[in-house]
Amino acid sequence: MLSKPVTAAAAAVALLSVVAAPARAEPIKNVVLVHGAFADGSGWRRVADILGKDGYTVTVVQEPLTSLADDVAATKRVLDLQQGPTLLVGHSYGGVVITEAGNAPNVVGLVYIAAFIPDQGESALGLLAKAPAANNDIRATKDGFLYLDPAAFRADFAADIPPAEANFMALSQGMLAKAAAAAPVTTAAWHQKKSWALIATRDHNINPDLERTMAKRAGSQTIDVPGSHAVYVSRPTDVARLIETAAKASAQ
Repeated sequence: MLSKPVTAAAAAVALLSVVAAPARAEPIKNVVLVHGAFADGSGWRRVADILGKDGYTVTVVQEPLTSLADDVAATKRVLDLQQGPTLLVGHSYGGVVITEAGNAPNVVGLVYIAAFIPDQGESALGLLAKAPAANNDIRATKDGFLYLDPAAFRADFAADIPPAEANFMALSQGMLAKAAAAAPVTTAAWHQKKSWALIATRDHNINPDLERTMAKRAGSQTIDVPGSHAVYVSRPTDVARLIETAAKASAQ
């Protein structure tokens, strides 16, 4: 039988080991999804369904696409409603938005899906000028909003989506203010936070080589998926799996 002094010492050691042990990382269960230009939040439906079934709390931002500041504000408004650490995901122009909005303190990781990954001072239009996309079908309204020619929408944006679905996406596309596309990022969150990137290798809207170059510069963990620019619609399982990988890694 142990003496009382020895027992007390053992208890003290046990208590010290508990205090010294590193805190267990909090699981990342909040995912905020941000759409890009020529689209809206409904395109995330399949990805959101998969994440929801796997236990994630998913929120989809509906940006006004009127200015980068407005779109960042809309994203931060949703981030403010999250309970706990959050993973921020952006598609296309949405990558510009999450690069700025991702500086919010509750964002622990960034996931770029066929997206722009700008650095400070860079814009979507500026990046496109460095590596033009395969399409030349972006048009502008008289008041300075950009849209994709509906006749070319499927070929340029959603070649691997059924024609009827792609046609509806063309008819319901969200127009992006040219000023938003030209607006530079002020602080790139990926300098301070982990990031992941999905390269859509059949993308005609953003040059896949540009996607790859931006991801490499950001130090993003990268996967290639043989999909169109609308890869989040056509390959939702691949997209959801990357998001889940990022969520698990961000908790470490």
